[in-house]
Amino acid sequence: MSTAIERGELASLVAPLMEPLASALEAFGVAVTIIGVIVATVRYVRDLAAGLGDLAYDRYRANLGRGILLGLELLIGADIIATITSPLTWESVGLLGLIVLIRTFLSFSLEAEIEGEWPWQRQQRNRGSGSERP
Repeated sequence: MSTAIERGELASLVAPLMEPLASALEAFGVAVTIIGVIVATVRYVRDLAAGLGDLAYDRYRANLGRGILLGLELLIGADIIATITSPLTWESVGLLGLIVLIRTFLSFSLEAEIEGEWPWQRQQRNRGSGSERP
């Protein structure tokens, strides 16, 4: 007796689940972004009330960026799942590539803005101090 996997039917069993999974991941990415904005704003107001001034603004930007970054990563995952489970055409692959490129650039830019330096500068600094992150 052969199983569905042995008969090559795994794709037909999994495919119907992928579209709802991509949609759910996309909705979750949007929710994470919105929650990140709300949490960052609440922390900003709290920091302002504590009289932190400029530090409050810097923290707000960093917290806001982190929420947006996490949401973008989830949206990229949803786009990849949606694209690879739909009929592949050069247009859909090109569109996915463009979306991933734009979102990756945004993620890279936001991370550099949050950290205040480019990733390669951070690596050089960490190598010099002997405390490189894994």
